[in-house]
Amino acid sequence: MPGEKRIKAVVQGRALNSRPEADEDSRNLVNSLAKGLRVLESFTAERPELTLSEVAGLAKIDPGTAFRMLNTLVMAGYVARVPDSKRFRLTLKVTDLGFHAIARADLRELARPILRSLVGEVNEAASLGVLDGADILYVERVRAGLTRIGVDIRIGTTIPAFWSTIGEAMLAFLPPNELERVLALSPRPGVFPHKPMKRDEIEASLRNVRECGYALRDSYFGSGLRVLAMPVLDVDNYPLAAVSVAVPQIQMSSKEFREHALGAVQRATEDIARAIQASGSVSAIA
Repeated sequence: MPGEKRIKAVVQGRALNSRPEADEDSRNLVNSLAKGLRVLESFTAERPELTLSEVAGLAKIDPGTAFRMLNTLVMAGYVARVPDSKRFRLTLKVTDLGFHAIARADLRELARPILRSLVGEVNEAASLGVLDGADILYVERVRAGLTRIGVDIRIGTTIPAFWSTIGEAMLAFLPPNELERVLALSPRPGVFPHKPMKRDEIEASLRNVRECGYALRDSYFGSGLRVLAMPVLDVDNYPLAAVSVAVPQIQMSSKEFREHALGAVQRATEDIARAIQASGSVSAIA
């Protein structure tokens, strides 16, 4: 009846309006993602291997959902099927997530005092970046004259690797197959416009960096800065990160800048590499 329907609608409306804020916020959540995380959290040191039904019970989801979640996580590489059984286990890819975060936090702490030593009367800024897909992610940056630098690069800024001096310093020392993989990726959209570059231009630039051991050029951002960068190499000459220093172009020539900064930057990269190795976080940085 119309009257009953109206009363029911009013009651339902009041019930909805009286929900706590946490319930309203649930509209902004992805429930399937939350369930997937509960599936991962079902595995512990005491329960390294679980059956589908065990996962469903621990994650508080139905078996059908658990089946789909596990299949998705297996496909993504975070869960593996235990051979000759109906059990599942986590893979080391799960630990990589935590190690990446820990290593980068540790890396900042290790690098900050070393970068500070690079910034002074001449060098306006010193930065540390790591490769993140097709981009360079700035994880630490120290600046001397905040108002004199014409480009706003901060911790967390990403720039296409092939367009960054830090990126060139890292890409030039990647193994060939890994370099191909990175160059095939698309840089993420960012606040900085992408400079169109042909593949042969990129390869020529990287060859020059490999031969010299460092990257030195004027910034592509039109900021009036001259930048020198060197990779932080591990014992196998794999680039873990890269350090850069910048100076106003009008302050000194490329030759003067190289003579002034190269030795200090090289010592800084070696110090950071030793610190990373001593901390045991070498394999966690990517």
